[in-house]
Amino acid sequence: METQGSSLHPTLPQMIEIIAKMLVDLPDQVSVAEVIGENTTVIELRVAKTDIGKIIGKEGKTAKAIRTILLGAATKLKRRTVLEIVE
Repeated sequence: METQGSSLHPTLPQMIEIIAKMLVDLPDQVSVAEVIGENTTVIELRVAKTDIGKIIGKEGKTAKAIRTILLGAATKLKRRTVLEIVE
């Protein structure tokens, strides 16, 4: 029996953490926090200052792609979720 937080079904913050760790040079400095509001859940992603460019990407394309994946997953769960990349 699988639970929501298992490796086969990660939560949204776990999914963002996995993606971010694969993109950066210092994966041990990746942290993800979830702030649950009344209507919207905010996922805050923090990475090392030297890796911020890797998460944002050229012209913000990587960040946009991560947000698109998050939007798809959140829509399937019927939740409004926003990704904030925090320095």
